[in-house]
Amino acid sequence: MTARRTRGHSVGLTREAVLRAALALADREGLKALSMRRLGAELDVEAMTIYHHVPNKDALLDGLVEQLVASIAPPVFATPWQDGIRRYALDLRAALLAHPNLVPLIASRPAITAQNLQTLETALESLRSAGLAPADALDVIYAVTGFVVGQVVTASEGDPVDQLAPLDLSEFPLLAEAAKGPRDAEARFVFALDALVSGLGSTR
Repeated sequence: MTARRTRGHSVGLTREAVLRAALALADREGLKALSMRRLGAELDVEAMTIYHHVPNKDALLDGLVEQLVASIAPPVFATPWQDGIRRYALDLRAALLAHPNLVPLIASRPAITAQNLQTLETALESLRSAGLAPADALDVIYAVTGFVVGQVVTASEGDPVDQLAPLDLSEFPLLAEAAKGPRDAEARFVFALDALVSGLGSTR
C-alpha cells in the first residue's frame, strides 16, 4: 500500500529544509524544473504544504539566493579592508560556479530578505570598523558583487579570451599577442579583481 503524502504542516519540515531541497533540484535540473508541485514531490508532501514555509514562488526564489549567500563565509574586514573584500569576491565566485543554474537568478534578483539584510549589515559593521564610512562600504560591496556576477555570467558562455584562440588574427597582431598571454581564465579574474579593489581603495 502506497503511503499518502502529508497534508498541511509536515512533521519536521522547515523552511530551511524546503530551501535546501529547492536548491538541490535547481542544481540538478535547472530553475525551469522548480515548482511547488515538483518540490512537494521531492519532499514527499503535498504542494500546499510548501506554502506553509514559503508563501509563493517569488519567496522561494528569494530563498534560493539567500541559500547561496549563506554558503559564503561571513566576510571579516580587518585593516586593510581590501584583503577581506578580495576574499569575499573569491568566495562569491566559487559559490556561483558551484551553482551555475542559479547565476541568472543572482544576476537579476536582489532578494531583499531579512537574512540577506542581516548579512549585509554585519559586513557594513565590519567595514566601518576597518575605517570605511557606511555609504562607502555599501558602494564597495555592491561594486565588487556586480563585478563578480558579471564575470561569471560572461564566462558561462565560454571564456571570451579563449574563444579568440582558434581565430585567424593575422590582421590583428596586438589582439593575437594578447590572446596568447600568460594568464588563464582564473588568473585574469584575479588580475581584474585586484585592479578593481586597488582602484576602490585609492578613491578614499
